[in-house]
Amino acid sequence: MSALLEVAGLTKRFGGVTAVNDCSFSVEQGTITALIGPNGSGKTTAFNMITGYLKADSGGIRFDGHDVRKPDPARLYRAGLSRTFQQARIFPELSVRENLVVASGFGWADLFGRRVSGRDRASANETLDEFRLGALADLRAADLSYGQRKLLEFAAVLMSKPKLVLLDEPTAGVNPVMIDTMERHVRARHAEGVTFLIVEHDMQLVMRLCDPVIVLDRGAPIASGKPAEVQANPLVVDAYLGA
Repeated sequence: MSALLEVAGLTKRFGGVTAVNDCSFSVEQGTITALIGPNGSGKTTAFNMITGYLKADSGGIRFDGHDVRKPDPARLYRAGLSRTFQQARIFPELSVRENLVVASGFGWADLFGRRVSGRDRASANETLDEFRLGALADLRAADLSYGQRKLLEFAAVLMSKPKLVLLDEPTAGVNPVMIDTMERHVRARHAEGVTFLIVEHDMQLVMRLCDPVIVLDRGAPIASGKPAEVQANPLVVDAYLGA
């Protein structure tokens, strides 16, 4: 396997606080990689720098064999790197189906005009059916439950046919049935060739789903490897107990 994403020396300071400190790791193509660590260890900050939502103070990123000199969310999305957020980001006033059509790369004028083809609408409907949201296609996204919004956001990022998906706490605040649903969809898309990098606090899910596992503490990696190896690493145990 080869590295699809390479992070080298990323650093971010907020005043006198160093949130991410000379952070380096890689995500191999074809893996479901976990990025875990205690609260405040820099996981989401690292995500935000990788995807261009936050400017790094220093360090570099390489995606799919190319240096990313100025990470920009839209350009990365078109290049095959997409992400979700801890709080699902959707268009609440659009319908569930319209959220997926927009995620396919169509603008507002396209959406409300006639430039969206029947094939693209069919693709949106197919994805909604896959996520068991088809019956809600014409409902306003604002009227979905919290867990359904998470599913919709996940479905939307897949509309771009990404090479790498970054999931930021996909199961936070959802019930066990929804956790199983999320896991099933990750496994299904992984089997189709999608690579994942997942920030997740549910360690049972991480241990059965992810390999390898990267552990951050105080903004820097302290361990990486197979789930069982990481789980038994004294540095990891100390980091979590210390938190």
